[in-house]
Amino acid sequence: MKHTKRMLAVLLAAALSLSLLAGCSSGEEENRTGTEAEDTQQTVQAGYEDGLTTRVAALKGPTAMGLVCLMQDNQGEDAPYQFDLYTSGDEIVPLLAQGEVDIALIPTNLAATLYQRTEGGVQVLDVNAGNVLYVVSHEDSLTDLSGLVGKTVYMTGKGTSPDWTLQYLMQKSGISEDELTIEFKSEAAEVVSALAQDSKAAGILPQPFATVAMMQDQELALNFPLENAWKEYSPDGSGIATGVTVVRTEFAEVHPAAVAQFVLDHQQSVAAAQEDPAQAGQLIEENGIVNASVAQQVIEYFNPMVAVSGEQMQTWVAGYLEMLYEVAPDAVGGQLPDEGFYYLG
Repeated sequence: MKHTKRMLAVLLAAALSLSLLAGCSSGEEENRTGTEAEDTQQTVQAGYEDGLTTRVAALKGPTAMGLVCLMQDNQGEDAPYQFDLYTSGDEIVPLLAQGEVDIALIPTNLAATLYQRTEGGVQVLDVNAGNVLYVVSHEDSLTDLSGLVGKTVYMTGKGTSPDWTLQYLMQKSGISEDELTIEFKSEAAEVVSALAQDSKAAGILPQPFATVAMMQDQELALNFPLENAWKEYSPDGSGIATGVTVVRTEFAEVHPAAVAQFVLDHQQSVAAAQEDPAQAGQLIEENGIVNASVAQQVIEYFNPMVAVSGEQMQTWVAGYLEMLYEVAPDAVGGQLPDEGFYYLG
């Protein structure tokens, strides 16, 4: 009898997950999720809680692109989630601190800083954005970091993750700052304009802006992702953990099943978007993130969306934060977070 009840609970939770994503992709469910063993374990722990609406905040960009299928099917008065999109992490931080948001998708270094600032008030659930940084130029022969020597490199994000990532990779590659000229622009459109005026320069842009740049300038080449160099120097071969999903620690302690359910739903939403890029692109445009045609190309060819959880998440995030700490300790709050930073369910 106990075994029968447990199996019914598992099937009920799985059915609820399937119903949430029914409108986003018509493919088989087994193509949407990770390994069967991981999903089974997570489903056992997962569940929607009657009367609970989990408040989710995300940044407009790669961090939110993987949520759109879940957002599409999260309709009605009894919907388990409330989603809000923002343009800056600075808008989300106070909402987390004040308990007005339960789960948030934010830059990894911001999550680490917030963990220190709130004395463990948030924990990481998953990595939601992997490699998003690409080198672009008018030269097809530019294939690795060494090709940047002697060039002017235009990019956005001075004093942020793109800047720190490039600094770290240059150090590991033995490239000194005086061997190239880095010029920062306030937005991606300015990088594209600068490249149009300087055909010998290179640019570093995140997706989806790298794709937008190539659509605006048909002669631009997408040379290589910075992740190529990152994996060369990463001791465990893990990917770049650009963005993460965090949960308020207090919320996770009170509603562990709802947290596990969100992780599962997020994984299925990402997989559904990957399975049907055209439909996901439309949803991404409807949510004001980026044009549908751009979004579809980004998903099909570059796939910046991920939903990496568990021990793999910890490996990715820890490695990325160690890189940031080596280059700019203040970027992660002055010290690396302890084990409590990682929510492993």
